[in-house]
Amino acid sequence: MKKLAFLLPIVLSATVAAQESQAPAKTAPANGAAPAAIAITAETTPLDLARAAVAAQGGEKFRSLQSLILRGSVQLYPPNSVQSLPGSFSLVTAGQKLRLDIDARPAIVFKQIYDGQQSYSSMPNVEMPPLTKFGLDALARFDQPGYQVTAIADKKKQRGFRLVDPDGYTTDFYLDPKTGRVMSFFLYYGNATLGTEHSKFKEVEGVLIPFSFSKKFEMPIGSFFAEFSVKEVKLNERLPDDAFAIPR
Repeated sequence: MKKLAFLLPIVLSATVAAQESQAPAKTAPANGAAPAAIAITAETTPLDLARAAVAAQGGEKFRSLQSLILRGSVQLYPPNSVQSLPGSFSLVTAGQKLRLDIDARPAIVFKQIYDGQQSYSSMPNVEMPPLTKFGLDALARFDQPGYQVTAIADKKKQRGFRLVDPDGYTTDFYLDPKTGRVMSFFLYYGNATLGTEHSKFKEVEGVLIPFSFSKKFEMPIGSFFAEFSVKEVKLNERLPDDAFAIPR
């Protein structure tokens, strides 16, 4: 269980998206999400790929989210194991702040908080990255000063681009060229790589929200794997003042 415990602080990025089904570029997808505003071709620039990804996520509704709460179930797999550890999770984000709670009793009860300046983990001696600086949270700010968008090799039929924030945190995104939606993304921290693959999402108040996704964390001692299923979503809820308070 020690190896599984090491997985939890870094298994989530702040916000994720997922792909349920593909639709032709000129028609609305079956789940009601708006098609990408930018037509994607082999010549589309990295900046336009980032713009298309933001549009597919919900455009300004996505970028102007004040808060997001996801609750659901999770299945955790340690390296070289086909037996999962079931649990529940709650993920709350607001701007640069994040709180993650995982309850997989009796084996694991875990809390992770990033208050915008400091990080906290209920597991001692575990270093964790500021997860709001990767993934779709970083994508929402791709055109702000200090962010860099560059080309990377495409993956199969998916178009790729790299986003680096002002502090050097890096995420590689891969898009469905028909819809502009993020199909997967990979973040890098130290000698580890965390990959997110998307399988199902729904539109909530004009924003694409994850409802089923998986994560793989690769490191020298092996690969951890986790599957998440969202049961409840709340957007722009008023949060209590101590929602991101770090225990003293």
